[in-house]
Amino acid sequence: MNGIAGVFRKEITITFASPIFYAACFIFLLISGYFFYSNTAYFSLLSFQAAQNPFLSQSLNLTDMVIKPFFGDLAVILLLMLPLLTMRLYAEEKKAGTIELLFTYPVSDASVLIGKFAATVVLLLLMLVGTLPFMVILETMVDLEWGIVASGYLGIALMGSGFIALGIFTSSLTENQIVAAVLSFGAILLFWAIGWAKSLTGPGLGTVLEHLSIIGHLDTFTQGLIDTRDVVFYGLFILFWLFLTLRFLNSRFWRG
Repeated sequence: MNGIAGVFRKEITITFASPIFYAACFIFLLISGYFFYSNTAYFSLLSFQAAQNPFLSQSLNLTDMVIKPFFGDLAVILLLMLPLLTMRLYAEEKKAGTIELLFTYPVSDASVLIGKFAATVVLLLLMLVGTLPFMVILETMVDLEWGIVASGYLGIALMGSGFIALGIFTSSLTENQIVAAVLSFGAILLFWAIGWAKSLTGPGLGTVLEHLSIIGHLDTFTQGLIDTRDVVFYGLFILFWLFLTLRFLNSRFWRG
């Protein structure tokens, strides 16, 4: 545990000393704020129109028109932002030559990996906390369903953690941070869009591809439902990429 805590503190300190984190947070909050404002303004406009049209008022739903789209927007933004946070985790160590020194410390590879992963997840949670004022503002205008909001944030946090685990793996493959970010973005995008091929395949393979789609498992969370199958998927997705990262790091013993 001491090794994990030490790596965790090191990564947090380095990240807060880097302008990349602040730039990523600023862009994340700026874009998410814009999307939230757009969704809310459109809903408000329809609400005014519904005052004169009772049939339109029956179709208005805050969850479907504001909350659910907002979490979908957050997922898209994290797809672009998180590779910027994970690209340096191992690539920078390799380029600076400090990774060899890190391997000589009395800390296991697993402890280093968990420390790096935990630190980046905390940064993700801090970014998500920055969007909570949007919901507080919305609560002042309407009666917000906080259960749906909570499950939506849980789904985003799990999906973002999966992005981080995959990003750490790509960072361990190269010493070039840009290459690591591009590999991470491409791999995440593949798992994002893989379910779209369902209609082009047979029912068996199509079901498998749909299940592998990382964005598809977010839908139930944004509806206020916490399905254990979706939680298990994200958990296994995270463990899979962390396991591959650990195996790749351990391969140095036989690669020489």
